[in-house]
Amino acid sequence: MDTIISNTTEFVNSNPTLINNVELQSTTIIQYLKSFSNWQIALAFIIIILTWDQISYQMKKGSIVGPKFKWYPIIGPFLESLDPKFEEYKAKWYSGDLSCVSIFHKFVIISSTRDISRKIFQSSKFVKPCVVDVAVKILRPTNWVFLDGKPHIDYRKSLNGLFTKSALAKYLPSQQKVMDKYLEKFIQLSKENNYEPQIFFHEMREILCALSLRAFCGDYITEDQIRKIADDYYLVTAALELVNFPIIIPYTKTWYGKRTADNAMKIFESCAQKSKDYIAAGGEPICVMDAWCKLMHDAKNENDENSRILHRDFSNKEISEAIFTFLFASQDASSSLACWLFQIVADRPDVLQKIREEQLAVRNNDLSTEITIDLIDQMKYTNMVIKETLRYRPPVLMVPYVVKEKFPVTPNYTAPKGSMLIPTLYPALHDPEVYENPDEFIPERWVEGSKASEAKKNWLVFGCGPHVCLGQTYVMITFAALLGKFALYTDFEHKVTPLSEKIKVFATIFPKDDLLMTFKRRDPLTGEVFE
Repeated sequence: MDTIISNTTEFVNSNPTLINNVELQSTTIIQYLKSFSNWQIALAFIIIILTWDQISYQMKKGSIVGPKFKWYPIIGPFLESLDPKFEEYKAKWYSGDLSCVSIFHKFVIISSTRDISRKIFQSSKFVKPCVVDVAVKILRPTNWVFLDGKPHIDYRKSLNGLFTKSALAKYLPSQQKVMDKYLEKFIQLSKENNYEPQIFFHEMREILCALSLRAFCGDYITEDQIRKIADDYYLVTAALELVNFPIIIPYTKTWYGKRTADNAMKIFESCAQKSKDYIAAGGEPICVMDAWCKLMHDAKNENDENSRILHRDFSNKEISEAIFTFLFASQDASSSLACWLFQIVADRPDVLQKIREEQLAVRNNDLSTEITIDLIDQMKYTNMVIKETLRYRPPVLMVPYVVKEKFPVTPNYTAPKGSMLIPTLYPALHDPEVYENPDEFIPERWVEGSKASEAKKNWLVFGCGPHVCLGQTYVMITFAALLGKFALYTDFEHKVTPLSEKIKVFATIFPKDDLLMTFKRRDPLTGEVFE
């Protein structure tokens, strides 16, 4: 090596002409560059960036369906995404098995078929849930929902016991009180408006937030705190729209959303400590926090594998973050379900009448009968109505995942690392081969043994795979109790408008007219309506 260097040095030193030529060429290049004005340099830089943006898009797009070019360089269809339209989503789903769009730095791939969507849900090796870019900042990067692999599996094991039927039975009494309170509130609001139909979109969001928080936090959270979180949670929803700026800028949607989330989690931390103190003193669980603290408390005296996972004390911060994700997972989806459920049932008097008849039958016409899980299990028709509503108007349309490593989604297409991969739920739930007349509301399609009830692979309302929704049993139980109570004790009517069946996309889906309803008091035995 030394010999080569020595020989090279001698050659260069012995050839002054070579040195002069190199120096001359360097000087020429520098002078040439100096001849460009600042605007010419800036223009050249922009052209390079725009060219690379198009080339990168073409390379990632490959053979799947999508715009031939990014007609809006860099930003892509960002402006259209600020006001998402269901019809445009639907057109995208039915354009091909896989389709794509590119917005800012994010390449988005959308799956439209049942089997590809299921494959994505079940491929934790290649993908993980990402919600949206800013979600990590709002929900906090330490949140369990962002864990992956074994850490996620272990953490989830610590939560599974919180949503069993036996655990949910303990939360029902406090939820019943919330339902009674809001039943009176809805009647009073209608009375104050002379029983003229008015928007109940916000009230539905509030009652579902209150139901969730009372189930999650019990009496550790005050009425004022529930009302504050319910009022402000709209800001979190707005901050976590599918397309948003990935950085938090003061006084923007994301800034208000993070501030709301932080304030809510502070409340939950305080509740967590109260729950720990209650369980340590020998109390029995009456809410999710209690059930979690009880599991941790009991695990200290056990030595099986599941107990060892719970041996460590989860901090108040960890509990608060988990509770907030429960609220995040439930609030918008359950609010959507509530709006559609009340609208659909009110518009179909025959369905409402069957629900009322069943509610009296399972109680043996005894209105003092306590609502229990066993009683809810007997509400076959009521549960079919809820399940059909979830199919007919699935609250969650899409679930964003990020690709951790190159993912062969199909034999002909591999999703690039870092892209967003989104399985959709709507097409599988409206598959005419499984659900005859899929755009019609038919509760009876869910009778035991039917084609619909046997098509487990199409039932993607709660996802599938390692991240399947923890709260699916909670949803069915809560809504059976809620719908049953309102069907018996109120006469609710919906004003149909040209926008009632049109779908508004706001994280989840809602009627475009924001649900115009009125509620009157009703005698559950005689059916007499009072004003």
